[in-house]
Amino acid sequence: MQLKTSLVAFIAILASGCSSLPEQESNKQTSQVSNSQVESGDTVDKRDPLESINREVWDFNYQVLDKHVLRPVAVGYRDYMPLPARKGLVNATDNLDETAAILNNSLQGKFSDALTSLGRFTINSTLGVFGLFDIASKLGLEQKHESFEETLGVYGVDTGPYLMMPAYGPTDVRTTAGGVVDGMYLPLSDLNIWASVGRVSVKALEARIQLMDQEALLEDSFDSYTFVKEAYFQRLEYKVKDGKVAKPQESKQDLEDFEAFEEELEGLEGL
Repeated sequence: MQLKTSLVAFIAILASGCSSLPEQESNKQTSQVSNSQVESGDTVDKRDPLESINREVWDFNYQVLDKHVLRPVAVGYRDYMPLPARKGLVNATDNLDETAAILNNSLQGKFSDALTSLGRFTINSTLGVFGLFDIASKLGLEQKHESFEETLGVYGVDTGPYLMMPAYGPTDVRTTAGGVVDGMYLPLSDLNIWASVGRVSVKALEARIQLMDQEALLEDSFDSYTFVKEAYFQRLEYKVKDGKVAKPQESKQDLEDFEAFEEELEGLEGL
């Protein structure tokens, strides 16, 4: 069960990273160059000191665990779970994150957003039957989610080394620490093991289903490992800066190297 929980968490992170690509087409691949250094003729990413090990783990996670376990489960979930039930489960799991959003918005000085998160949690936990129905959104209170990982980033804490964990996937020190802290808030801290597994599983399965539309892009990428790593770090930056990410200067060589890649990304606009 622990393996399954970690696996679904891995694909959730992967999917969230890939979902940010349309918003940052050019930035994604060029940041790979700008965050690297050349040593002995080889390009070494300073964020990824354990790349050789991480690549082996990525191959196992994606080619074995995802291919033979998670994707088939996600397909069955998509095909046989009634859509209203799926929507209700997503709403309920999102509602559990509202208390973390209240605290992290406050820590970042976003007091208006913190009040919005408080209103969402109150309304959806009562009128929305423990969050199964997103009544708050219908009343104009849109989700303002913030995590402790984002709060640390706002305060200037670096991500630390990139790690591809077996059956878990991409992570870093800041994200791992932030996830632990967010899990200490009520009501998440009061969930038993089965409720926690159910919450993570629902989020991950829905994320994996969304990723299916982008599988060809991942398969056709020059390097799937680098593709996921860049998407992961871009997603972190995008979240910390609330989408206000500066576009780096792109050299002629960069544009030539990734011209085909960017053409593929154009097809993702609007996803």
